[in-house]
Amino acid sequence: MSFQKFNLDPRLLRAVAASGYTIPTEVQDQAIPIAMEGRDLMASAQTGTGKTAVFVLAALQRLVAPPTIRGRGARVLVLTPTRELALQVTQAVHQLGRFTQPRAGTIVGGVPYDAQEKLLRMPLDFLVATPGRLLDHMQRGRVDFSRVELFVLDEADRMLDMGFIDDVERIASTVPKSRQTMLFSATLEGGVQGIAPRLLRDPARIELARVKERHASIEQRIHCADGLGHKQALLAHLLGDREVSQAIVFTATKRGAEQVAAILASQGHACAALHGDMSQGARNRTMERMRRGGVRVLVATDVAARGLDIKSVSHVINFDLPMRAEDYVHRIGRTGRCGLSGIAVSLVSPQDRDKLACIEHYTGQHLDRQVIPGLEPVIPEPRKSQGANCGRAFKAQGTRRSYRTSGRFAQKARSRH
Repeated sequence: MSFQKFNLDPRLLRAVAASGYTIPTEVQDQAIPIAMEGRDLMASAQTGTGKTAVFVLAALQRLVAPPTIRGRGARVLVLTPTRELALQVTQAVHQLGRFTQPRAGTIVGGVPYDAQEKLLRMPLDFLVATPGRLLDHMQRGRVDFSRVELFVLDEADRMLDMGFIDDVERIASTVPKSRQTMLFSATLEGGVQGIAPRLLRDPARIELARVKERHASIEQRIHCADGLGHKQALLAHLLGDREVSQAIVFTATKRGAEQVAAILASQGHACAALHGDMSQGARNRTMERMRRGGVRVLVATDVAARGLDIKSVSHVINFDLPMRAEDYVHRIGRTGRCGLSGIAVSLVSPQDRDKLACIEHYTGQHLDRQVIPGLEPVIPEPRKSQGANCGRAFKAQGTRRSYRTSGRFAQKARSRH
């Protein structure tokens, strides 16, 4: 199999080859023909399987033909839940459209309005946006949707989780009804199933892998910890391994990301923090440094759980378990991408055990417990899970935690660095 069978424009095939793609993934093989037919589509697959290329290639093929309506408004509109994912999609448009040169723009929060208003006054082919900021521009009368032929909802389940559904529906109501609509999601269950009839017309449905399925390319490990100091010592040991080429360390809070990053920097690691309080420019610079290898350890909140595609990430470490079980799947999906293998490690303190039970219930697997000699936990893990009520287990456990290393584990961490 090759991309030749999709009858793409020769310039797009050149771009595909120049990007290093040779054989379509399963979701690409099934979804691209449907997308190019102009039929509405709902599709789900595991992270890292190439869903973005499905709608980008279909959109670029559509843009090869002249527009049916004259004007400046975009012909393709893509909504994403986060700034990082919007920028990743825009990057894919430029990469796969390098020989067709589509005029693409991005509208996200954290960027001055003036620059975006100037962008919206220019002729556009491809507009990628987060719902909130795009709605702001709509209310100011800055957006022209009259030429939209293709409307894409990327990571639709996350947009639901983040409370964007009303914004999405308001935007959809202003886009021409004659449009083609494609919805991509990690799962087609729950709320996504509820909104689909309001946004799509008789869609084809492709569901290759449910979110709960195991990431075959990712080795998942659990290290039990007695407390915060023990977690810090475990983290220091893990990052001391030369097999860690690049790692993402996830924390529960923005303050926690800053504190952990500061501790790691003091230990000599090339690290940076990434969270929602940073300006978009600062976030972009941090991500560019990581892509270029200037950052070995990225300490992040769930802002990086989706839309972050860096192939060289060998390890994901959950310093704090996520608030929701499904976010665990998205976090660990930042490694083991594009056919590579990866390792995901979670540090679990006694107060995290109900969250761990919910993750294991959600994924349908018992995660491997491992012990590092010299850093064994003192507090034993109960034989039976205490996590019967997963809803309660995933409530926030406070945002004013201090991440400073302390006690006997602090001494071990300092002695290693």
